[in-house]
Amino acid sequence: MTAPTLGTLDLQPFREQPELLAPPVRDLLSVHDALAASAYVCAIDPDLADTAALTAAHALPETASANCVVVLGRRGEDERLAACVALADRRVDVNKAVRKRLDVRKVSFAPQERAVGETGMEYGGITPVGVPSSWPVLVDSRVVEQDWVILGSGLRRSKLILPGASVAQLPGAEVGEYAAMVPAS
Repeated sequence: MTAPTLGTLDLQPFREQPELLAPPVRDLLSVHDALAASAYVCAIDPDLADTAALTAAHALPETASANCVVVLGRRGEDERLAACVALADRRVDVNKAVRKRLDVRKVSFAPQERAVGETGMEYGGITPVGVPSSWPVLVDSRVVEQDWVILGSGLRRSKLILPGASVAQLPGAEVGEYAAMVPAS
């Protein structure tokens, strides 16, 4: 498969540079041949790990990146964690769609320490690839419509690139309407 062209990013097949992925991400790709065959990685300046900085520095369209947030929902004493994925020009609809899907009374972004501890990934590099298998991965439908998406790699110093449709193949993935447009400022 020929590497996609995304702005000025230097993409390499993941198998050529597996050290650019956090261990849980690498572990999942090593057992999921269909994902691995179309996975690319690229090294980046860790200061550019945030989507807006990466987009500006590498001439990327905003819709090239899919952001992953870890949410924590509660119903009484029961806690439910999930990974939510939306394009960078959208925000995860935590208060309606995600809360309804998790069947919880309250949902919020998971505390940084918990998100990092539970995923084994660096904050600012968390990706839906390799999150705990007990978590649902709530993927906004617009993500899977993209030819390619740039995701975190589990590390701030690199990015993982997959076909948008591949995100729907992740363990626990559920595709739905989980995001809304970011309001204009």
